[in-house]
Amino acid sequence: MEHIIKKADVLIEALPYIKRFHNKITVIKYGGSILGEDKIRSSVLEDIVFLSYMGLRPVLVHGGGPNISERMKIIGKKTDFVEGMRVTDEETLNIVQEELAALNKKIVFELKELGGKVKGFSGKDNNLIQARKKKSEIDLGFVGDVSAIDAKQILEESEKSTIVVISPMGIDKNGEVFNINADDVAANVAGALSAEKLVLLTNVKGIMRNADDPHSFIAALNTNEVKGLIDEEIIQEGMIPKVGACIDALSKDVKKTHIIDARISHALLLEIFTDEGIGTEITKQ
Repeated sequence: MEHIIKKADVLIEALPYIKRFHNKITVIKYGGSILGEDKIRSSVLEDIVFLSYMGLRPVLVHGGGPNISERMKIIGKKTDFVEGMRVTDEETLNIVQEELAALNKKIVFELKELGGKVKGFSGKDNNLIQARKKKSEIDLGFVGDVSAIDAKQILEESEKSTIVVISPMGIDKNGEVFNINADDVAANVAGALSAEKLVLLTNVKGIMRNADDPHSFIAALNTNEVKGLIDEEIIQEGMIPKVGACIDALSKDVKKTHIIDARISHALLLEIFTDEGIGTEITKQ
């Protein structure tokens, strides 16, 4: 009997959050190596379907870097990165498009298998994600920045309780297609939709003062504190673009941003529906 009562307590704890976030949009970014791990992906997708059934309106932006790198390795094509960005020539662009399309289709299928109502989008289709070539000292090829998001297309589906799944491709006014960083796409989508939350799923606990000390985890930060930690080189390397996406989203009036460890079972639900949460929450100053 006690374990049944505990389940009821969990539901009661979640109730204020369900009420607060009902009919609000949460943008979730999911990519990297954790996208390829079946057990983690199943937990994440179950959470997203649960959010949808609870009346929240999840929008998922996915990456696909490891899949793209593996495909290039198979065909013997070298992958070059500049400041974490993949140099993308025409052949690489074709591989990126093919791998992201396959991943989008896979995620949509699995969400449907879990009972979700889902629609997949490539950002390059119907001018969903309007892009421009990224400026850089070194020519990155077909790598772009977001210039605009057609929020109407996403909202039309989201308002029908459809889970929207977006791959991070963009297109410019001349029809040129670009590969875009998925964190950047997620931040811009969240801003365009006036999302309640942006959640970045990672394979680390969140932001740590010392990567080797699990007790140095930081549960909450504001944007000024984040910038200070970057200046102090406490936030480094792969975490920098993630916190940058959070800061960008907050500047576009997204209410809260979160960086959480997707390896924890049902991490999304724990972060959104519990008092303590499990990841790092970043808010405006």
